[in-house]
Amino acid sequence: MRFRHLKTIACLNPGPSLRTGAPDRAETLNVEPLYEGYFSANRYTLKHQTFAGGWTPPIAREVFERGHAVGILPYDPVSDRVVLIEQFRAGAMVAGWHPWLIEIAAGIIEPGETPTEVATRETAEETGLAVKRLEFIAHVLCTPGGSTETLALYCAEVDALAAPAQAGLAHENEDIRVFSLSADEAVKLLSAGVVDNSSTLIALQWFALNRARLRALWMDGKETP
Repeated sequence: MRFRHLKTIACLNPGPSLRTGAPDRAETLNVEPLYEGYFSANRYTLKHQTFAGGWTPPIAREVFERGHAVGILPYDPVSDRVVLIEQFRAGAMVAGWHPWLIEIAAGIIEPGETPTEVATRETAEETGLAVKRLEFIAHVLCTPGGSTETLALYCAEVDALAAPAQAGLAHENEDIRVFSLSADEAVKLLSAGVVDNSSTLIALQWFALNRARLRALWMDGKETP
């Protein structure tokens, strides 16, 4: 199970990094395994350079190693509709939040998979829809203070009218409600207070800024219904 956790994945964001020198400014002194299961956790003893000059004393940090994930916002440029899902989340329940979340499709990158392969697979599994094209949104750190997990976000071109009412893999105990809404309604969710997970908020904010450009790109040569 240990090799399931991809500790590092190259940043997918385009363009050269404006922040250099990070490997020389921090040093790992020791790694202590704490837990190994579907997820893993390790205690790192480290030190790093300070802004004032010099180095910190040794610091212990517990790090949750979940692997890396992909999130996908399905969009149909012909009908100008967005496809979202709703499913139960144990973490939200334990946190005392409403445990059924409005989300985009998402899944973990397994060894040997590329982020775009995961985007295609998870869109099919969680929405029942085939991906025609993918548009890269961003590659972000989820909780960098205590986790190695990253999230690669994409917008996927789909046929929203083909979306089923339910989807998910039974052997993974997935119980997913699939629904579509107009692009205008999807953007209004940003201020409606019903979306409370970061991946969906980031994807919808990107969509609000890029909808016109993306629709023009994907509608090139197509006719609206």
